[in-house]
Amino acid sequence: MSFLDTLIAARKEAGLTQSDLGERAGLSRMTVQKAESGALDPRMSTVLEMARALDLEPMLVPASLRQEVEAFLRSGGKYLGQPSGVSAPPSIVETLASPGTTPRPAPSRS
Repeated sequence: MSFLDTLIAARKEAGLTQSDLGERAGLSRMTVQKAESGALDPRMSTVLEMARALDLEPMLVPASLRQEVEAFLRSGGKYLGQPSGVSAPPSIVETLASPGTTPRPAPSRS
């Protein structure tokens, strides 16, 4: 999925129109429409404003790590081979999604 496809999906999931997104991002509806349709190759600043208006924070990932990072995120932040069950350490996604919580230490393996 391309970056713009991700933005489009996030906009639709948020129930926003192109006009709504434009207003939140300080852009015209036409700019949002042209960027989403591919009729315009938007500036990085435009894409960043659209992302931030959708409460997304773009992250640069080295190309050599992209597949691993995507798999990690799809897994819910669990490492391969991580134990399951009550004694399992929380996933990083769960930890980050719960503001104010302190991650519990992983159980010892002795």
